[in-house]
Amino acid sequence: MEDIQKRYYTISEVSVILGVNASLIRFWEKEFSQIKPKKGKKGNRLFTPSDLEVLNRIFSLVKQKGYTLEGARKALKNGSTETSSSADVVMRLTGIRQKLQQLLTEYQ
Repeated sequence: MEDIQKRYYTISEVSVILGVNASLIRFWEKEFSQIKPKKGKKGNRLFTPSDLEVLNRIFSLVKQKGYTLEGARKALKNGSTETSSSADVVMRLTGIRQKLQQLLTEYQ
């Protein structure tokens, strides 16, 4: 199977990928200026892959490393490469997990 990357992800898709509630994503959108999802005709948030990367970094900093929101803002501003590389690994593993779960449901 090919790895096709979507242009836009809905907030529900992003919440499944990150394993958090959609309300937390909306909260992070207000708190972090780096997250700027496009809005559809009906006002639905449409996140780009770069938005997803930023959200994944925020998730890694806040939920996994225990940063405060202010600490996470500073780390994102400084462009911490450690955070970037670990966030990339988490994102890849999450994608692999989703594909495996999809295969499991298809063959049951």
